[in-house]
Order: sequence, then structure tokens, then C-alpha cells
Amino acid sequence: MERWAQSRTLPAGDVFRARLILALAAGKSYREIESGMQTSAATIARWRVRFERDGLAGLEGRHRGSRPRTATAAVQARVVRRVQQKPNDGSTHWSCRKLAQELGLSKSTVQRILTQAHLKPHRLERYLASDDPDFESKAADIIGLYLDPPQHAAVFCVDEKTAIQALDRLDPVLPLSPGRAERHGFEYYRHGTLSLYAALDVKTGKVEGKTAKRHTSAEFIVFLWELVKKARWAQQIHIVLDNLSAHKTKAVEEFLEENPKVRFHFTPTYSSWLNQVELWFAKIQRDVIARGVFTSVADLARKLRKYIRAYATSAKPFRWTYTDPRKRIRTYEITGTPY
Repeated sequence: MERWAQSRTLPAGDVFRARLILALAAGKSYREIESGMQTSAATIARWRVRFERDGLAGLEGRHRGSRPRTATAAVQARVVRRVQQKPNDGSTHWSCRKLAQELGLSKSTVQRILTQAHLKPHRLERYLASDDPDFESKAADIIGLYLDPPQHAAVFCVDEKTAIQALDRLDPVLPLSPGRAERHGFEYYRHGTLSLYAALDVKTGKVEGKTAKRHTSAEFIVFLWELVKKARWAQQIHIVLDNLSAHKTKAVEEFLEENPKVRFHFTPTYSSWLNQVELWFAKIQRDVIARGVFTSVADLARKLRKYIRAYATSAKPFRWTYTDPRKRIRTYEITGTPY
């Protein structure tokens, strides 16, 4: 027993029980053993009774061990296969509880298997594939402008954000406070809408903006003339834009004839992500429009213009990387933070 108590190779449980019995044999009280060995009176009494009844055999561990693992390789394969099939009840996807009930497993087991297999049946991602037969050539043309623009040329990404609603909340806005987020009432009054024309300078990241009551080809041409005046220093003006019908009218063709240094580069169909100004539109949507309270259309226009002026003071160009043609193009700011 003393050799067990001093052993450095036996399991810790055997050493503990040997020391406990030796302490009892030395006449120590339960309280002294509890304090010295960091145990409880119930544990001391249990091993004392077993030793008095069975001797050394009574000190052997009696833990039954862990139950056989439920999630065997076969079970994991069954869960992975079933989650990729449609449920029989007519629903569109599985939940962990529904799948566990279907296969006779626990919810936690199913959740662990799905996590290990990186399967997320509750999530849905949408995509839109371009059907443009000239996708590769158009995309290469635009990417070339971003990565290696011509010398003495200005490159702008132009688009319109249409039907921006000037929404005014009927109930007062409850401000942010500790433990509570800012709160808006559900009821609102719609004052009207306006459109925002924007041109992002690829080199500097600054944005030229113009608000308009209506989204027409005439308003688009007015915006183009203003853009040409601001970039009169450039020998060439390259404009990236989408295939909207307002961009291809007779009046637009006449504008291009009058301004031979302006060149349009149309994105492939269903490929607006190639236009960098869409990233900026997402930013102004988050920062101004989504949570904005506007007392009139004029108030909406004023706040949009104010944001554009403030953005110009800290604007940074987007840095595009194209490392693998098989992967989607990623967009980053100079700081490296993705949008």
C-alpha cells in the first residue's frame, strides 16, 4: 500500500485511494483527510467500507467507462446523405431536430456531424449566372481598366440608384441607450422618391453625385456633361456602366459623337458586381438611407449630398485582385478590409 501511495507510474486514482486508506490506518479523522486530500466525507466512507469488505480488491476502480460512440462512420455518412435530400413532409429543408427525429438520433449528435461536415441546411445563398456570350472579353476589358488604366486617362464607374424613398417616421425615434438598440416606429409617411446618379473615380475613390426627380436618359446625359467638365484634363474618359436602356438611347449616341474622348465599357449582362460604384451604393445604403428619417424629398437630397461631400475627405480607391481565374474576383479597399 505504501508503494502504491508513493508511485509515480500508477493511475492517479489508485494512488489517491492508497493514500486515503493509509491516512485512515494512521488514525486521522475524516475532517483532517478532507482538508489534506481535497475530498469529501462520502468518498472517504465509501472506500473505507469497500476496503474493509474486499481488501485490496475493493480499491479497484468501478467506473463503467463511456458508452459506445453513437456517431460512427456509418451514422455520419447516413446523416450527411439524408441532409442533402428533401424532407418527406413537403418542407424545403431540414432542421437539426427534424433530421434527428427522422434518423432516431439526438439533436446534439446531428448538430456535431453537420458542423464537422460544414453542412448548413438552414442557409440559402442566391446566385445569378451571366448569359452574355462575350462575358470574358467584356470582363477582361473592365478589369484591365481597374488594374492598369491608360496614362493621362480618367476612369469612372457610373450608375444610378433609383426610387430612393424619402420616409418620415410618424412615431418619435427612441435613441440608443445602455442595453437597448435605437428603435424606429413601424408607421411611416412617404414623401416621395428621387434618383441618385454617381460616378466613382477609380484612381482616387472619390464620388461625383447628382440627385434627380426622375430617372431619364436626359438626366443621365446632363450628368455625363458635368462629368466631362470635371475631367477636362484627361485625354480619354473611360466610363464603366451597365446595360440599362437609358444608357443606349439616340441622345446618348449623339453625346458620344460630340465627345470622342469618352468611351463606354458595358458590363456583361447580370454582372453588376463588376461595377465598383455598386460597392459605394451599398455603403451609402447602410450609412444614410436604410435608417434615415427624411422630412421631405429635398431633405433626402440634402443629406445624400452632405454624405458625398464628407466621403470625399476620406475616400480610398478599391484595390482589385485577380489571383485565380476559376474563382470570383474579390474587391478590397487599400486598407485590406473587404466589402
